[in-house]
Amino acid sequence: QVRLTESGGGSVQTGGSLRLSCTPSGYVFGRGCFGWFRQRSGSEREVAAIYTAAGDTYYHDSVEGRFTLSRDGAAGTMYLQMNKLMPEDTAMYYCVARYRYRCPAYGAAWSTYPGNTFWGQGTQVTVSS
Repeated sequence: QVRLTESGGGSVQTGGSLRLSCTPSGYVFGRGCFGWFRQRSGSEREVAAIYTAAGDTYYHDSVEGRFTLSRDGAAGTMYLQMNKLMPEDTAMYYCVARYRYRCPAYGAAWSTYPGNTFWGQGTQVTVSS
């Protein structure tokens, strides 16, 4: 059974930074595709950053240049470093993963590509102005 556990959310002021962590159980990052979704109030979940099975990293336009997705292979943990945070980054952030054979070629296609996604329980990020 796959379980993804996020941590690191919290409240910061505009311009601040946070680092989210995701620790898997029953899954190994690097053997599939993985990343982070977010859901802002009143909106659908959207891709924030995805590491594809081909080794590319996709970032949503709104976070490009400010967020960095990384993975510690030895620790088995995935991170999302978020810098220059803005109020519009306020959202619940979810760690996601798929097995390799269910990975889309492009991170932007994740939501519409068939196959099962594993989800974490989410961690709240709140950015105040």
